[in-house]
Amino acid sequence: MSSDAIAFALNTPGHLRFPSARTLAESFHKVGGHVQTLPNGHLVFYRPDGRRFLETDPAGHPLHECEWESNGTGTVLLRRARVRLDWGRWVGIKPCGLVNETRLNLALRPNWQRITPDDLRALAAGALRVPTEEVRWFYRDEDLAIDPTGMATIRQRKDALYVLDGGGFETVRFMACMGAMHWDQIDFLPVVELFKSLLPGTGSAVFELIRGLYDDQNKGHSVPRALRYRGIPTYPSEAAFRLFSTFFTPRPVGAEDPFTAFMNPATSHRVEWLPAQHPPVRYLEGSQGLSVTVKNGIVQKATLDEDPVGLPYVSSIGRRVLPLDRSLRVEGRSLILKDRETELTLPLEPDLPVKTSPPNECPVSPVDWRTVFAHGVPRVSSDEAFEAVPLFPEDDQEIGELAAQSFVADYLDDLGEQDREIGRLRSRAERVLIANGDAVIATCVLFDRPRDYTVHVRSVAYAQRQAQQLWTQCAEVHRWDWLQRIRMESADTCEASPESHELYDLIYQWLPYDSFDSSITMKTIVTRLSHMLRRGGEAFVVGPVHLGELLTQEPSRLLVHWEESVASLPTFLAHKTILPKARVKIGLTLFHVRRL
Repeated sequence: MSSDAIAFALNTPGHLRFPSARTLAESFHKVGGHVQTLPNGHLVFYRPDGRRFLETDPAGHPLHECEWESNGTGTVLLRRARVRLDWGRWVGIKPCGLVNETRLNLALRPNWQRITPDDLRALAAGALRVPTEEVRWFYRDEDLAIDPTGMATIRQRKDALYVLDGGGFETVRFMACMGAMHWDQIDFLPVVELFKSLLPGTGSAVFELIRGLYDDQNKGHSVPRALRYRGIPTYPSEAAFRLFSTFFTPRPVGAEDPFTAFMNPATSHRVEWLPAQHPPVRYLEGSQGLSVTVKNGIVQKATLDEDPVGLPYVSSIGRRVLPLDRSLRVEGRSLILKDRETELTLPLEPDLPVKTSPPNECPVSPVDWRTVFAHGVPRVSSDEAFEAVPLFPEDDQEIGELAAQSFVADYLDDLGEQDREIGRLRSRAERVLIANGDAVIATCVLFDRPRDYTVHVRSVAYAQRQAQQLWTQCAEVHRWDWLQRIRMESADTCEASPESHELYDLIYQWLPYDSFDSSITMKTIVTRLSHMLRRGGEAFVVGPVHLGELLTQEPSRLLVHWEESVASLPTFLAHKTILPKARVKIGLTLFHVRRL
């Protein structure tokens, strides 16, 4: 064990952000703290009571930090934790940081005085269509209270995930939530809600912490505790299965394949997970701004802090397609990062336990994701690229413009499957315009056949993320000709030339929030829309409720076929089941417009 690494871990400013950890570090050995060196060289720092408060790589670079506290009854619980993402951002975890309350008047029910917490659990299980045992897992007796008047209060506790802008909890942004974990005794794998808001690498960093605490808690046990996937409800997905399988090994359910059983929501909770023999480990190269993830001696991925693409390089081993044509290989003590034809060679530390990579088996795709940008990819900072995800406030703050776009896009996507007329008009369109929907471009693109898409972009970082997603979807179906017919252009350039000669069969138009108070600006947008929409063409327009008057006044004879408040859309109401205080901009309305 390197005493230099220990000193570097404990004494470097910024490594420890929790006051209790900094106090412990000042007299670490004197008060009975100790360090364990794992077989991979990583260091785990423990409090005198045996609970970890810090894990670092062999050089002493911190990977996660924990703060524990007593609840007054002698039980020590996790107060908060933070985990480092591959690209340097820190994410915070606050156990039970999100508490939603539901109140029910039971006084009208016969014999309500006899209703017990288990009765409430059974009612909830029936309403949610989940086993009562799952409800019991997340709703403790103290979360189910009935007062003398028959008013029941039901509290739902969830662990909150935050973006830590300065590395600590002083300035936070809510990101997502998950089922309330029993951090002092890890006994299940959680469902993550709002997973589309997760910053890249959040899932693996959180599970690195979960696996570390799990290992601590299973020391000395001949048989480690089997875990199950639990949530109300569960949302099994291939991505979740891959993440779980990285740190744990699934056990077959009878004769059924674990993946098949997991992907069925009715049986996903029956799959048991045991610790994987070789979980991934991370090594940080501070001077190069590099994070390397290694599994059983093979470099799995590498991430550069200052990468304007905002994604890692990955190993080609076992892959049919390389994500975005970005690969890596190890030759001797060099790490070679390849982005299509461009290569970057970085030296590796001499003691980094990695093997030389086998030859790359994946060919480069015929189309680069960057080609969708008509005038080349605009300049994007690395922070902007990595953080191009929609974030939703946990309180009653107004949801931002980009985040709110998903409610409309997802609603139209669902409507296209349920409503034959909407499905037909979306499917038969040959030329489509997406204007100012930078966070939902990929949702508006149909993958049933090739068609021409023009996209007017305001937020370049989000558009870049959407272009990457479109590439991935085309790669999955091997239809590169579809990607070649998508063209993204700067909205500023397009708006500077309002007289467009291009006509579209279908237009998705989001009005910028900063235009809502200007009737002149909105009228200009409406006029431009009517000029670009062919006769008989259709448009979905999102703007303030009074936009309807301007649409009907347009000389080009626009007909408002129907309109819906965004606040009443099923997609937004579903969001409110997670964040009940959520609200969108007052009056925000979706219009279905037809040009006569």
